[in-house]
Amino acid sequence: MNQKINTIAVIRAGVMVLCMTLFCALPPAFAGDTLNYRLKWLFNTSVVGDIIADTGGFFKKAGLDVSVNEGGAGKNAIKELELGYADFGVASADQVIRALEKGADVVVLAQLFQVNPMQWIYRSDQSEIKTLSDLKGRHIGVTFGGNDETIMNTLLAKAGLTSKDVRISSVRFDFTPFLKKEVDVWPVYRNSQGVILEERLAAEGEQVKFFNPANYGVSFVANSVVTSGAMMKKHPDTVKTFMTALLSAWEFAVDPANEAQVLAQIKKKDNGTRDDIRQKQLEATRPLIKPDPGTKIGVIDARAWRQTENIMVREKQIVTPVDVINCLVGPKKRKMP
Repeated sequence: MNQKINTIAVIRAGVMVLCMTLFCALPPAFAGDTLNYRLKWLFNTSVVGDIIADTGGFFKKAGLDVSVNEGGAGKNAIKELELGYADFGVASADQVIRALEKGADVVVLAQLFQVNPMQWIYRSDQSEIKTLSDLKGRHIGVTFGGNDETIMNTLLAKAGLTSKDVRISSVRFDFTPFLKKEVDVWPVYRNSQGVILEERLAAEGEQVKFFNPANYGVSFVANSVVTSGAMMKKHPDTVKTFMTALLSAWEFAVDPANEAQVLAQIKKKDNGTRDDIRQKQLEATRPLIKPDPGTKIGVIDARAWRQTENIMVREKQIVTPVDVINCLVGPKKRKMP
């Protein structure tokens, strides 16, 4: 009897060892499961690297099964991380900072846009905006409650201007007030709406210029890749594998040598945009992601993150500082704040 019990115990122990061995031999966490990656906005050229990571097989080659999901109104990657609906996501810096103030467990793995695509467009027949003081007397459009309002308030304060020195109007998705010249300076995403408006006005014989806040010392951070602190601690190998594949895809996507292949993949996800516009949007996206050949895609500009937090405190978008630097776990630019 005792011999039979001992034999059973040995068998059970052997099975446990075998299971543990097989478990340890599996790829990093989520082996056999699907990783959910929530984007901030819809599929278009501005998320080209995310598209290529999926359709170009970068995730698959890394041994990952990743569901790349569109964002849009009502979608919030950080909220989905907290609820367990997403494993990775894309969020703007202000979303990250607001979430941190509420105690969210979120970390930043990479900063996709080195230059914020939120800029302003104006006609070339107007006097050029060379310094911030040139904003005086302009009729400027902003989205009340949007990041563009926050950025413009910061620019005006930096120039020593008040709301009395400019005319501010609320804008929506309808470009009509700008097209009718009712508003002089109009907020756009440089690599999407900016391209569309530039082409439309060019067809009517008008040229445009773009006003980029970063050129005047205001670097409000745009989209970055995020995950939860728990994911970082429990599955560091999965995080590393995911990020290596994703950033490799972005490198491929913004390389002009791959343009034809990349445009074909974007078209599969965004067939409502004209081919020529899609190409120009890709051209406009490259310098926002990789401003110069030596820029490492995804590198985090800690100075810009700190400035973004300070702006949000000053604009009373958050009550107290959150020390956002502590949640930036991805590779940073050499010059730290």
